[in-house]
Amino acid sequence: MTAPQLALLLVPLFLPFAVRPPAGRAVDRLGPVAALWTLTLNALVLACASVSALGALVLTGLLKLPLFAAFGELVRPLPTPPDTLVLPVAAAATGFLTVTAWALLRSAVRQYHAFRTARGQADRSPTAGDLCVVDSPHPDAYALPGRPHRIVVTTAMLRSLGPAEREALFAHERAHNAGSHHRFLLAAELAAHCHPGLRHLRDIVRLAAERAADEAAATAVGDRRLTARAIARAALATHASRSTRPDFAAAAATGPVPHRVAALLAPRAQRPRAASGVALLLAVCTAFSACAATTGVITFHHEVEVAQGEEPR
Repeated sequence: MTAPQLALLLVPLFLPFAVRPPAGRAVDRLGPVAALWTLTLNALVLACASVSALGALVLTGLLKLPLFAAFGELVRPLPTPPDTLVLPVAAAATGFLTVTAWALLRSAVRQYHAFRTARGQADRSPTAGDLCVVDSPHPDAYALPGRPHRIVVTTAMLRSLGPAEREALFAHERAHNAGSHHRFLLAAELAAHCHPGLRHLRDIVRLAAERAADEAAATAVGDRRLTARAIARAALATHASRSTRPDFAAAAATGPVPHRVAALLAPRAQRPRAASGVALLLAVCTAFSACAATTGVITFHHEVEVAQGEEPR
């Protein structure tokens, strides 16, 4: 592995930061549903590319050590740049992957317990169809995935809204369950734990999910202004309340509510011409990252086979 080949493995580690500008405009330019799919796929590909590149860097450093070189059955030295360059990079990659794995494990355990708690609370509460009312002084409402899907709303939230606003809120949460938005949120959360540059993308995926549910609710109740008012009042009610719901349980009161309300109240315009440019830029960044990681991993694998004597130089 030459220095340029090593540098190729660093490309997927920097490209996630480059998608922030186009990703920030994707929801308004592409539309909520298209942006939700596009950004989630981009986040997953970028996360996989960065983890693959880090793995190759870690193995490159390990195979420079005599113990691992013998374990890998290397009959000749692995061609790499000088150890003063490779070993620090490999050590940093190892530390990063270790921290990432630990943070991901902690998050998975926390989210699992939060989901089990929310599911148990919903199962013990009175239901009406898919609606589950929890007796609580804290205003909250969210879409709870599972079998069956539930719309969980507290008695405090019901008291905070009028009858028409409640219907708009319920329509919003039903749209989350109908669109399986928890899957997108889970994927974006996983990607954010794989690379810090993807945390911004996770927030935009959440915004796209909320905007998609906003539009679906406005269509269901036939009143965009009513939907905007319901979302604003729900957000105000939950402002000082702490929710125990899992992060992947989408809720109407989350995300940049003023931006969402403004989008509902604004006149519906045709998709701007710049939409294709935003989608193309996102696709280029993601494809370049995937190609760089794939090329780097394949090159590393070839060099290992050469060092094992399985292939000629």
